[in-house]
Amino acid sequence: MRLIALLLCLLPGLAAANDWDALETPGAIALMRHALAPGVSDPADFDLTDCPTQRNLDAAGRAQARAIGAAFRARGFAFDRIFTSQWCRCRETAELLDLGPVEEAPALNSFFKDFSDEAARTEAARALIGRTEGRRIFVTHQVNISALTGRSPRSGEVLVVRMNGATAEVLGSILIDP
Repeated sequence: MRLIALLLCLLPGLAAANDWDALETPGAIALMRHALAPGVSDPADFDLTDCPTQRNLDAAGRAQARAIGAAFRARGFAFDRIFTSQWCRCRETAELLDLGPVEEAPALNSFFKDFSDEAARTEAARALIGRTEGRRIFVTHQVNISALTGRSPRSGEVLVVRMNGATAEVLGSILIDP
């Protein structure tokens, strides 16, 4: 038993449960943290409309986003709606998934630099989830997903959740390492 626990700690990519079946649960949605983007936060001169001023995906992050999309397609999963934060790393992740048209949703924008926006942004995300239908994936940031679920996803990790009122019930997780 200790050997298994040690291996799971040493091999996080293999330890990921990849709960594909959770996506078939009635009411399930996918919350995805953007793919790998080196660093923490954004530079001081951050401009939402100017990608070079932001922390962006690197080659590994772009490869990870493509691999995640390929894994979904290989299993026959399609999404009716793909929503993304307006941050370039989220938009690029959503586009590289190649799972359908991408829609920007300010409700998914990060509040990492200003936690006073957490409650309003989280409520806006809940409202977006509640007013949309079909199979949906929401590409956003760690802080946003943590505020909704209480879980801190890794870069590129997809949490499969079902909303029960204001509470997000985590049904499973999918992680494709780059």
